[in-house]
Amino acid sequence: MIELSGITKSFGRNNVLRNCSLKVSKGDVVVICGPSGSGKSTLIKCINGLVAHDAGEIRIDGQVIGGRDTDWPKLRTKVGMVFQQFELYPHMNVLENVSLAQIHVLRRSRAEADERSRRLLDRVGLAAKADAVPVNLSGGEQQRVAIARALALDPEAILFDEPTSSLDPEMISEVLDVIGELARDGMTMIVVTHEMGFARRVADRVIFMDRGEILEEAPSEQFFTAPTTARAREFLSKLLLH
Repeated sequence: MIELSGITKSFGRNNVLRNCSLKVSKGDVVVICGPSGSGKSTLIKCINGLVAHDAGEIRIDGQVIGGRDTDWPKLRTKVGMVFQQFELYPHMNVLENVSLAQIHVLRRSRAEADERSRRLLDRVGLAAKADAVPVNLSGGEQQRVAIARALALDPEAILFDEPTSSLDPEMISEVLDVIGELARDGMTMIVVTHEMGFARRVADRVIFMDRGEILEEAPSEQFFTAPTTARAREFLSKLLLH
């Protein structure tokens, strides 16, 4: 469904991505991990067009994306994204935040959008918060609203960019539980995360990046029990000590 071939990206003299290739089939749950600054977030932002790649090719459902004729609004309904920061509109309540894109992008009526939004808020455990404004929600609740908003566009895949990095420890599990449920339901996902216990539990495959390169790709259990590169072994040993 999503295929990256030789993706390269630089910001000035900083080579952020170096010849990165990745294939994600429908229903796959892929975790991308690695040290800070390794290019993980930039890689998935290239998929969604939030960052333009310098070289290489990205295909979604066989279609090359990134050219002038790319229909980005349509693409972003097909491949949703959940960010580190929740990016909710502070002046709108929860229901309005989840319904907005449905109305303006999918052209649903307000009634249709609100009905869909309420079902999704129930799915993420926030049915009672429909009328709340973001400032009155916990970080974990705000992130679950952001997940509901991504689901509201009926995407075929969702990209998660470190979805728990802005959360207090006690809020992390409630967000990971929702993502885990999506995985069990068969949603295609690419998840950038440092939560290795979650990755081991949920991912089909793990991608390990360092200094802009994909150094290792392996089935989840193989990666955690027998990583093939010294850099991945070093990374895991430091995480598992904490």
